[in-house]
Amino acid sequence: MIIHQNTLVSEELFEEEFVCNLSACKGACCIEGDGGAPLTKEEAQKIGDHWEPIKSYLSADFTQKVEQQGFSVKGWDGGLETPLNEGKECLYVSYQEDGSLRCAIEQAEADGKINFPKPESCALYPIRIVPLPTFESLRYHRWEICSDACSLGKELQVPIYKFLKKPLIQKYGTEWYEGLELIAENYLGSKT
Repeated sequence: MIIHQNTLVSEELFEEEFVCNLSACKGACCIEGDGGAPLTKEEAQKIGDHWEPIKSYLSADFTQKVEQQGFSVKGWDGGLETPLNEGKECLYVSYQEDGSLRCAIEQAEADGKINFPKPESCALYPIRIVPLPTFESLRYHRWEICSDACSLGKELQVPIYKFLKKPLIQKYGTEWYEGLELIAENYLGSKT
């Protein structure tokens, strides 16, 4: 782990390559797993405040289920997470014609109907942030359903930290990200 400002960054973010391959996985990360995507209280509040434009991307069934369960639910760890459809897919997804899933929150932002991105835990995947007493630890989370993303990342030679540039800047700012780039260059340069 490398200390960078108020974060501990795993070297795997520089070494491992990753590019989401939605055409191959069809959005399996929105279906698989033990619970919904982790949410902050602020994210759950924003979803509720902007429910009308978000629900326009959802099926009537999913809209009804969100309105019954709430914009967030308590997970097994006591934290907030997105509600699920009978323990399966996230209720904030819409099915596309090709059978893939797309986040309704992400669609609403892309279309200019809301001014905030999909949940941070989704936007930063495969990075998982672990809060520590004085730092946040950024770690690479390996998941078999993302093997196509790993293959595409290797083919395109895109390390995780570059693939996630935009959400990392949204989370930590441009100055932090530019510092991360320098650390990555030095780290990778020392390995060759």
